[in-house]
Amino acid sequence: MERLPNTLRRHLAAVRAVAVLTVILGGLYPLLVTGIAQVLLPHRAGGSILREDGRDVGSALVGQSFTDRNGRPVRRYFQSRPSAGGYDPLASGASNLGPQDVVDRLPDPRGKDEAARKGRVSLLTQVCARSKAVGEFEGVSGARPYCTADGVGAVLKVFPAVGRPTRVVSVNQACPAAPFVAAYEGVKVECGRPGEDYAAGRTVPVRGNAHAVVPPDAVTASGSGLDPHISVAYAELQAPRVARERGLDVGRVRTLIREHTTGRALGFLGEPGVNVLELNLALDRER
Repeated sequence: MERLPNTLRRHLAAVRAVAVLTVILGGLYPLLVTGIAQVLLPHRAGGSILREDGRDVGSALVGQSFTDRNGRPVRRYFQSRPSAGGYDPLASGASNLGPQDVVDRLPDPRGKDEAARKGRVSLLTQVCARSKAVGEFEGVSGARPYCTADGVGAVLKVFPAVGRPTRVVSVNQACPAAPFVAAYEGVKVECGRPGEDYAAGRTVPVRGNAHAVVPPDAVTASGSGLDPHISVAYAELQAPRVARERGLDVGRVRTLIREHTTGRALGFLGEPGVNVLELNLALDRER
């Protein structure tokens, strides 16, 4: 080795270091940590898998949807919060859309490419559409600030961007829809026309006077898209529907909600949450 060139010796030393570290950090350390976890926390180390009637039904740590084969929510079950990745652990993540994303790109059948033909739905319209759908499903008002009655973002584009308006468009309501307001600062509001470019206009979200009944977690996805919990408020909203569909007393359903509610982390971090899968399994045991 001493007679080898310095460059070759350095390369051989690097190869030995990689081999040793691979064995230690890629083999021995994971085996040690896995062994300790299996001894001290076997259920969590195994993925917190829940079993019912001798079969695996899911994980207490990963959310899932409760829909039929056509994707429609099953009325006898509590529903999870939305997921940007469809509760697929391999597609974990959020939409990466922020609160300033309020303008849709309306689908244009005559568009030059597929993106133009499909259009793009803003985060605001996603929230509005979900709130409307949840309201209809639960038999409550799905109205929400900054949302129109037909479930899109209540947003105007005002022209010119500076000065007295001469033209106003409800950009998220495609023609021939009736705009959610008839006029803005004395100018008649138009419906949006697919394919027309409204980028030069001033964006004006309109709050309105609606009071949201549907909780925020019912209309927004979690950062991971895999959250197994919903808020206590969303669970309480669903309780009358689930009780009615199952022929149970709503008081009994609310008792099950309390039994499957976890408190704040360390007693003060976050908010209490209800594990949807565990709650639905408990409901199925109520014969």
